[in-house]
Amino acid sequence: MSDDINVLALVKGDERYVFLYDDSSRAEALRTLGRYASNAELSFTWYDAAVLSQRIRQESQTPTEPLPESRFSLPQPIDGDEWF
Repeated sequence: MSDDINVLALVKGDERYVFLYDDSSRAEALRTLGRYASNAELSFTWYDAAVLSQRIRQESQTPTEPLPESRFSLPQPIDGDEWF
């Protein structure tokens, strides 16, 4: 489990919905999306909840391992070198 904080944001006109959650509170974040969608006073819809919950689920499936080193070693330009 990671100590990272995940940030998920939605901008709808003048409204901003920003969700902060860690790995251990994913289920609570998903429930919050449902509560917001069921609140008639908010412009947050069930479609918004579905899209954002899909993002939360995709994020949980993303490996957190560092990317492997590149297989290619390309020369880097040095000051004064010209690339054509």
